[in-house]
Amino acid sequence: MRASLIIALSALALTSGAASATSARPKPAAEHHAMAIQASALGREVAAWQLSHMDNFDYTHGHRATPDPRGWVQGALFVGLAAFAERTGDPALVQAVRDHGVRQAWGLGRRPLHADDHVIGQTWLWVYTRDHDKAQIGPLKARFDAILADPPVADLTFIDGTEDQPCQARWCWSDALFMGPATWTGLSRATGDPRYAAYGDKEFWAATDWLLDKQEGLYYRDSRYFDRRDDQGRKIFWSRGNGWAYAGIVDILKTLPADHPSRPRYEALFRRMSERLVTLQKPDGYWPPSLLAPENTPPETSGTGFFVYGLAYGLNHGLLKGPKYEAAMTRGWSALAVAVQPDGKLGWVQQIGYAPDHVSADDTQLYGVGAFLLAASEVGAR
Repeated sequence: MRASLIIALSALALTSGAASATSARPKPAAEHHAMAIQASALGREVAAWQLSHMDNFDYTHGHRATPDPRGWVQGALFVGLAAFAERTGDPALVQAVRDHGVRQAWGLGRRPLHADDHVIGQTWLWVYTRDHDKAQIGPLKARFDAILADPPVADLTFIDGTEDQPCQARWCWSDALFMGPATWTGLSRATGDPRYAAYGDKEFWAATDWLLDKQEGLYYRDSRYFDRRDDQGRKIFWSRGNGWAYAGIVDILKTLPADHPSRPRYEALFRRMSERLVTLQKPDGYWPPSLLAPENTPPETSGTGFFVYGLAYGLNHGLLKGPKYEAAMTRGWSALAVAVQPDGKLGWVQQIGYAPDHVSADDTQLYGVGAFLLAASEVGAR
């Protein structure tokens, strides 16, 4: 069954590419339905594999960040798992997310200001919207109240060669735009207190003014890359680094009030990034690890997963229209689908890092699964 769905979606990707080049033929409802069925089925397989492999992380190259149940690696997984559980209504997945919160007593990571230690709060907020138990967001609210009482004022410059980065008291790297802002806007939505969204909005635009290349419409990972170039003189825009930011914008839009004064600005940035990203997709459906350097690059599913998530969200909510976006989303989803191994393991995930790097078919990581499940949650709504 899965093989036939993948073959069908691969054929659909090819025809979508042709349609984008020749006409504005809308996709028949049956094609959307087939893609949605596949997304739900594959998402369940990938989620099941990952949840059954949470007791030993040797398969992730053993990075010290992976086992932290409140850290950014597992935090990104559970953001995706919650979105997929919301889409499918699968009670086992809903309970898996809730159980993780209970085990962690709804706590955050150990670093008070670091966005990587805030992202798990997005999952606690999701559970709170279902259970309405204030204990589920109590630690998050206390942490953010302390930040509002004494907001950091660090410079956003990333210091090369230093592990302890003072700038990470704020959002000085593109990954943080996934980890932090939607946690702040989500807490405002949950509590009705606009102060949290106001802080997240201010800090998001400070980071974007700092990290966004105004000509390319893409994010540098951090300030160390402003002047770096590859061996052909091209700017270095890391795929997953831009994926973090792009998906982060989507999650802000999902939690920001429709009448928020900054919403048009987020939507404009989302459209601008989308327009640029579809021009950088490779013919095989993946985005290259370094976005401006597509030649001789392997598949990579973490950046691609975030981009498919954003494109599908934009199409589903009327922010993106037209065959070029449909085609890019379809090709990207088909590429993600073939990266899922027969047992449900997602492959081709670039490992933990901060720049474009090598990747192999058997490489996986929890944030890659989170990106896949985010994509599946929106493709499943087509």
